[in-house]
Amino acid sequence: MANYHLEASWRPVEGSFGRFSFALFNLSDEPLTGFTLTYTSLTRVADEHVAEGAVLKRRVANLHEYSPPDGLTLRPGGCWQFAVEGLANGPKHVTAGIKSAYLTLADGRHVPVSFGDLMLDGAERGDLPELLPRGEVIEPFSLLPWPLSLSMRPDEVPPVALYPADGSRPEDIKAVAKVLALYQRLFPADNMPFTLQPVQGGRPIHFKVESSIMPAAYELRFTSQEIILATDDEAGRFYGLISLAQLLHGARREAEIFQFPVFGDIADQPRYAWRGCHLDVSRQFYPVADIERLIDILAWNKLNIFHWHLTDDEAWRLEIKAYPELTDIGAKRGPDEVLVPQLGDGAEPRSGYYTQDDARRIVAHAAALHVDVLPEIDIPGHSAAALLSLPQLVDGQEAPDSYRSVQGYPNNALNPAIDFTYEFLGKVFDEVAALFPFEYLHIGGDEVAHGSWLASPACKALMQKEKLAGTAELQSYFMRRIKSMLAERGKKLAGWNEVSHGGGVDRDGTLLMAWEKPEVGIELATEGYDIVMTPGQAYYLDMAQAEGWGEPGASWAGFTPPEKTYAYEAEGELPAELRDRMRGIQACIWGENFVSRAYFNRLVFPRLSAVAEAAWTPTLRKDWLRFAAIVRMWPKL
Repeated sequence: MANYHLEASWRPVEGSFGRFSFALFNLSDEPLTGFTLTYTSLTRVADEHVAEGAVLKRRVANLHEYSPPDGLTLRPGGCWQFAVEGLANGPKHVTAGIKSAYLTLADGRHVPVSFGDLMLDGAERGDLPELLPRGEVIEPFSLLPWPLSLSMRPDEVPPVALYPADGSRPEDIKAVAKVLALYQRLFPADNMPFTLQPVQGGRPIHFKVESSIMPAAYELRFTSQEIILATDDEAGRFYGLISLAQLLHGARREAEIFQFPVFGDIADQPRYAWRGCHLDVSRQFYPVADIERLIDILAWNKLNIFHWHLTDDEAWRLEIKAYPELTDIGAKRGPDEVLVPQLGDGAEPRSGYYTQDDARRIVAHAAALHVDVLPEIDIPGHSAAALLSLPQLVDGQEAPDSYRSVQGYPNNALNPAIDFTYEFLGKVFDEVAALFPFEYLHIGGDEVAHGSWLASPACKALMQKEKLAGTAELQSYFMRRIKSMLAERGKKLAGWNEVSHGGGVDRDGTLLMAWEKPEVGIELATEGYDIVMTPGQAYYLDMAQAEGWGEPGASWAGFTPPEKTYAYEAEGELPAELRDRMRGIQACIWGENFVSRAYFNRLVFPRLSAVAEAAWTPTLRKDWLRFAAIVRMWPKL
């Protein structure tokens, strides 16, 4: 148990973002004096504020350090109280409170502080609501995403197992073994759906190659004696085997609801080619095993893109051999580190990054499951970790706090007028391109603060030389150079929707993700960009799922219950003449609120599967109650 404990509460104040109140308890046997208190919170204190009973010594993004009144001694069992008005944003959910805390003692040591939930004055947190109905099914088959067409008769007794028929090709047997291994990882306590040799009470699978079947599509034909799986490529065969595993899984797990087919057929193909899921590993680090399990879950849901957000202000997570400082410095946060603690970091430093061997392992794991890995190096904004790791990236003549990002980071954008910026990125891209075979490399491009670079003498000279006006045109200049650098390395540019600002880049070979709101996707498609729809209002899985104070999650895009995510139709926002610009859809998992596995699983599931069904299944084939009945059997992290 920690020797110190922090309580925080918030109450609204008319005309402002409210009042934060704190109480620090000394639970030790010794008096406490000459200390400072540091906490991290998504509810940030503004520059213009009033603190009662404390002085704000330092704020760096989400980190706040306070000193008590001069001469304060906190006796054993005593409590120091203080309050702050003048916040940069107002909390709407319990997760906007304290995420970590520690004391710095008079001798320089850092000691942990425990903390409770953020209390809303005069309100109880209450129990979290059940957001998924029990559901009901008309056709008793557990398939998710639901297929394009299906006509089957169920059998009351499922097969003992399914196995490759005599004469199956070695590649077909290997495909069965691959899906069997995936099932064993996801459901280690369940009976296996496949064997590799005939088994009494089982049913053989006959594999057929039919050139009339589209890429990634499959057909399943059932009789009481055999199953025919017809495809024209490896992806279709894989998805057909996933469907067989799902059918048998449901027939065993919920036998009173689901059954296995004895006769009939399925004809299925994906609605969109791009069926993605993004994961931010900068705010919170996930071990390799967790990344591999998430990719397993993507494959089970027939998603095919893993967008790996590897760098941000909070950390640089990928080993770059040309610049070991990026991970020696930029992957570690702590009270005495170059990167200060952020969301979830306490008295002890935390670090984590992926070696290049880790990246190769994850890429290979994903490829075996027909998932492409899209790496993201987020530039030019969101680059505080890189800038603090490599000071030669900084324009030394630029005022050190001349602009701030929306998250509160000062001067966090790579400078487009410094030659070393491009030398640095060239070496980074060389190594990233060699690690990730996918045709796209995501370069971010989001949330460059208004006014960035305008106090840089080097940028002023560049703007005059190139006849550029303002931050947006500077960013467009930068992005055009980056696109050329990627093309030299055989890569296409993917980015967030702000890449289009200031004139944007050449549309050919560019893919932009519309995240701010659905209308942005229409604007991008109108401008000639290929797009992936990932609006925060529907597909950001860090958004809270209900309005209640006790519901975890972010709030900037409102709240998104699973039924809203399931029902949302991104294509419906686009005029018919622009729909060929839409490559697909994607879920995004941002890490600010995921300080526990419980929060991750509550927020991500079942909404990830809801996005997966929207990515695969035509609108008229979707059914919320059927989805709810099936998805409760699906795996979590």
